Amino acid sequence: MKFLKYILFLSFFSFVFFSCEEENPEVDPKPVFYDLESELPFYFGKNYEIPEDNPMTVQGVELGRMLFYEKKLSGNNTQACASCHQQKNAFSDSNRFSEGIDGIEGKRNSMSIANLLWNQKFFWDGRANSLEEQALIPIQDPIEMHQSLDEVVAKLQSSDIYPSKFKAAFESEIITAENIAKAIAQFERTLISSNSKYDLYLKGEYDLTPQEQLGLDLFFTHPVPQAGLRGGNCGDCHTNVLTSGDLNEFDGFHNNGLDEDNSMQDKGLCNVTEKDFDQAKFKAPTLRNIALTAPYMHDGRFNSLEEVLDHYDLHIKKSTTLDPLIREASNELTLPEDPIKLFLTNEEKAAIKAFLHLLTDDQFINDPRFSDPFK
Repeated sequence: MKFLKYILFLSFFSFVFFSCEEENPEVDPKPVFYDLESELPFYFGKNYEIPEDNPMTVQGVELGRMLFYEKKLSGNNTQACASCHQQKNAFSDSNRFSEGIDGIEGKRNSMSIANLLWNQKFFWDGRANSLEEQALIPIQDPIEMHQSLDEVVAKLQSSDIYPSKFKAAFESEIITAENIAKAIAQFERTLISSNSKYDLYLKGEYDLTPQEQLGLDLFFTHPVPQAGLRGGNCGDCHTNVLTSGDLNEFDGFHNNGLDEDNSMQDKGLCNVTEKDFDQAKFKAPTLRNIALTAPYMHDGRFNSLEEVLDHYDLHIKKSTTLDPLIREASNELTLPEDPIKLFLTNEEKAAIKAFLHLLTDDQFINDPRFSDPFK
């Protein structure tokens, strides 16, 4: 009988003890490292760095995704980062100029933020040196989200969900602007687009059509008419399989002949470096998913890929800082005083367009890991 009572006591004690444990679970587990390496195609290369003070964690990426879609980051709670970087458009904006919370339009088109892990400079003019720095600029911009960092922190700190999320990601319930930036940057580093037909081709799992093969060859070839070598001259700026030029400091910034010296409305990189030879130079963005990211150029002046190809083929404007690789590019032996033209045939332009469509990644634009967590 005593033994039975002892067993009942132990059972009751165990029930109470473990019930209390379930009601008071650990609220601050150590952040779990995010396995980014498994997401990276080997052919994208290792030319990237994760900041030592912002390692990728599962909790940090989860929090960053929430903040990316969080409208409390704007002054009137109507806009989030995702408002101008929409997944269906490969995280770009289909509007020529995005409209801020006060109804004011910006002056540039919101570029795609796919594959930014391999970038070193951010924004069209390269004014941010890291994703962490970039994340906070639109929040404070008076045209975009128009809110002070102190106000953002106060909103999130008073919410029911965010203090515990920050504790899980950064081991502190005290929310800071620095950790907001770190979380958003972690999420943005996961936005990797690598499942297009072009990727299948690179892995030996897709055979190009003759037209697509011609387009690929033209895309990555600089024309040398003296040797009978025809090219589209695209890969000089949109280099390697990432089709992005921003891999080394300001090497990925170019004046691509949109305007003459006396008609330039936006000085681009010159606004950052204050050097005249950087006038009208803009970042060469990735062309991954380019068929989904219209309108094109920093000011969204072109609505179609046909217009873009026509620009590079026939309508380059001469200016002081025009990129040398564009200045002398032509598929015909032309005199220096002749207008700058590639002289592409309609067949060649159609082939380049076919190659550009190979860069569309349907999995990327439908991946639930990148979608709005509040829906």
